Amino acid sequence: MAAVQSFSATRPGDPEPGDLIEIFRPAYQHWALYLGDGYIINVTPVDEGPPATLASAKSVFSRKARVRMQLLKDVVGNDTYHINNKYDGTYAPLPVEEIIQRAEYLIDQEVSYDLLGNNCEHFVTLLRYGEGVSDQKSPKYNGFSALGYISSARPNSKNSFAIQRKTISLLQKCFPVF
Repeated sequence: MAAVQSFSATRPGDPEPGDLIEIFRPAYQHWALYLGDGYIINVTPVDEGPPATLASAKSVFSRKARVRMQLLKDVVGNDTYHINNKYDGTYAPLPVEEIIQRAEYLIDQEVSYDLLGNNCEHFVTLLRYGEGVSDQKSPKYNGFSALGYISSARPNSKNSFAIQRKTISLLQKCFPVF
């Protein structure tokens, strides 16, 4: 996985699957996780139609979000972004295959959203590290560590149904589905 590297939408650099992408909006930063082949996964307001650019303030104040797979270039638009795996020194990244499986399982799911306790950075760090962390996190929010126990269902696995049920249960506790 790539180290912290700056680049813009017009010269995208070379993110690798599992990398965290920090997108610089005019008034805030948005976070996504790179899946590969130009695609990312991120959370967007439920009422924004695809492709969501998250350029509006409503995306920051929304109470629910939809997990979307989108082209990085479409999400970034005219903004800038960089690869920012800033927590790699504190948390060990999960294996890339597991990160991608977890991400793909969540595509098109509705989840709760809170700017301080359940935001886009929490979401992508949960996928990468198994812990939802954010520099914006308020000390009163502690629910994300529980999601570190989520196991992705693997195709042809004997226990895939049980793992999916467990995953859904844990997600509903920390990201209630609306």
